Amino acid sequence: MKIVVIGATGTIGKAIIQAFSPDHEVIPAARSSDQYPVDITAKASIQQFFESIAPFDAVVSATGQARFNALESLTDEDFQFSLANKLMGQINLVRLGVPYMADSGSFTLTSGVLSTEPIPGSAAISLVNAGLEGFARAAALELPRGIRINVVSPPWVTETLVARGMDLAGGMPAASVANAYVASVVGQKTGVIIDARSIITPDTY
Repeated sequence: MKIVVIGATGTIGKAIIQAFSPDHEVIPAARSSDQYPVDITAKASIQQFFESIAPFDAVVSATGQARFNALESLTDEDFQFSLANKLMGQINLVRLGVPYMADSGSFTLTSGVLSTEPIPGSAAISLVNAGLEGFARAAALELPRGIRINVVSPPWVTETLVARGMDLAGGMPAASVANAYVASVVGQKTGVIIDARSIITPDTY
């Protein structure tokens, strides 16, 4: 399969590429990429990117930002940034990517456990993650030509916790998180939210 991985320079993105590379053609895209640049906050950038690499069999998004702050400190701009970046950025990958997707292809987006397990400070992130999950459930009912869509919900990644000097409890290595993305792409399910913690190997899905 020809698999597009957006967010290729991130911790999870790198692990996803490593998981797919032995058996598939991988297109590693990122905002900072010289070869495959794409800015998910700009529809023109997404359109140009898809036109340049089409057709493809799968799009995996491991990118998107949202603001973390106490509720009383979150501003309108913080919410707008979060909605425009992680939410609409990934939604637009689907909206603009459908015409270039091969029949029976798939989209895999990224939310996070804060959608269902919020913590103080996560109001904007939890909103965005839950919105992505709701979008995928609905979009799965309407995507044409057998195209599927799922969302992977990862926990905190161990490598990120180490880099930030945070408690490692509840963390999951990026290589293990990547199994959830493989399961989404090679499986047959659509409209589901895949908790990365439930995937030990892709064939357990």
